[in-house]
Amino acid sequence: MSSLKQFKWTWLVLAVCIIAAIALVYNALGIGKSKYPVVGQVADFTMENVDGKTVSRDDTKGQVRLMYFYFTSCPDVCPVTTFLLSKVQDELKNDGTFGKDVSFVSISFDPVTDTREKIKEFGDRFFADYSGWYFLRGDQEKTRELMEGSFKIPLLGKDSSNFTHGNYIALVDRDNNIRKMYNAADPDSVQIEEVAKDVRALVKE
Repeated sequence: MSSLKQFKWTWLVLAVCIIAAIALVYNALGIGKSKYPVVGQVADFTMENVDGKTVSRDDTKGQVRLMYFYFTSCPDVCPVTTFLLSKVQDELKNDGTFGKDVSFVSISFDPVTDTREKIKEFGDRFFADYSGWYFLRGDQEKTRELMEGSFKIPLLGKDSSNFTHGNYIALVDRDNNIRKMYNAADPDSVQIEEVAKDVRALVKE
């Protein structure tokens, strides 16, 4: 091999090595990857709001959403998590995104007990702004299918006397893609400012 060809070959090998090294660094640091990868998609649904109006999945399409499954008779985690959401609501109202670019969707999986009136009382306890916070109820089995299917949140039991459920908040983008799941069973791991920051980041996407 001539010295010129050897020189070109050496530089070609070196260039490939450099490109490979850069790619490894990018992958290790997560550069170029979304901080909020798609982890699922919200299936279509149609339910009843506290004002008696029908609300479907796509009625809030185009907004970033926080979605939560609960029941009003919950003795522990549901009130705590709804309180947390109310604080996130306040954060987003301060910058004008709540009700415009952002909405919350809380869905009861206990429609037998959770009448519209009872749900409204529950929302009022946490100063919910109903202009951007939907408290929905629908068919129990369809709600269970949505909860376990789209969100992979387990639900055991048939009524408020024996429900056992996963306690998660879902961050959903404008196109109904689930981008993050917060484990709200551990309140220390769900910080109000961080959730609001995540929501604002998706609003800007």
